[in-house]
Amino acid sequence: YMDKNKSAEIIRIFPLLVYKTKVGLTDEERDILAKEIFEQETKSKKLLDEASSSAWTGDTKGFEFLYTNKKFEKLFNLISASIKKYTELLGINNEKIDFYYQRAWATISRKDGYIGKHKHSQSHISFAYYLKKDKHHGALNFHNESVQNEIAPMLFRSPSDDSRINDFFKPNYDNAKVATVYPQVDEIYIFPSKVVHSTAANKTTNERISISADISLIAKDSENLEHLLTPINRWMKF
Repeated sequence: YMDKNKSAEIIRIFPLLVYKTKVGLTDEERDILAKEIFEQETKSKKLLDEASSSAWTGDTKGFEFLYTNKKFEKLFNLISASIKKYTELLGINNEKIDFYYQRAWATISRKDGYIGKHKHSQSHISFAYYLKKDKHHGALNFHNESVQNEIAPMLFRSPSDDSRINDFFKPNYDNAKVATVYPQVDEIYIFPSKVVHSTAANKTTNERISISADISLIAKDSENLEHLLTPINRWMKF
């Protein structure tokens, strides 16, 4: 922003960058993977004697290493390339880093199912890939915990929090506490694991299937390096 006489300007700094791209699976390939995920759900419910619920998350049901499933090999190869493109755009030298999937899982959200606010503190990079969803429903929310521009405590609240709040400010890009995106099938959103995120409730009768993973960055050579995780082959188990 710059005012009309060009004597003052707003300088935007510290942006959050979320990488969005199409992965490139065909309809037939996605159908095969969706069928496999439904089978995982069925197996877990039989094993744990669970009642039917509106949301199923594989990471808590014994299916947290999806990348070891041969049927998902192509998907994770394509996602791995996107992850490295994301880090490259952040200015990271990928040649100095080893990338590790910690875990990966599927989520099935049926009518009214959603994922609440959370973050993945145990990893560095996370993503959400949309295998199956209704075209017009299923928002992904990113929550702004820092609220850099909130000059008075609790000033930037939503109308649902305080009916009078719009008397004091108008929501815009610079004061938003939540940013919402609307993913489409075969799209992936890659972001720092520390970012708080959530999903909107599924308001359709069609299942929404997403795949997520947690990724760690390990330094290939930690000599004279204080930060980043050291090479795993130099660790000692006790």
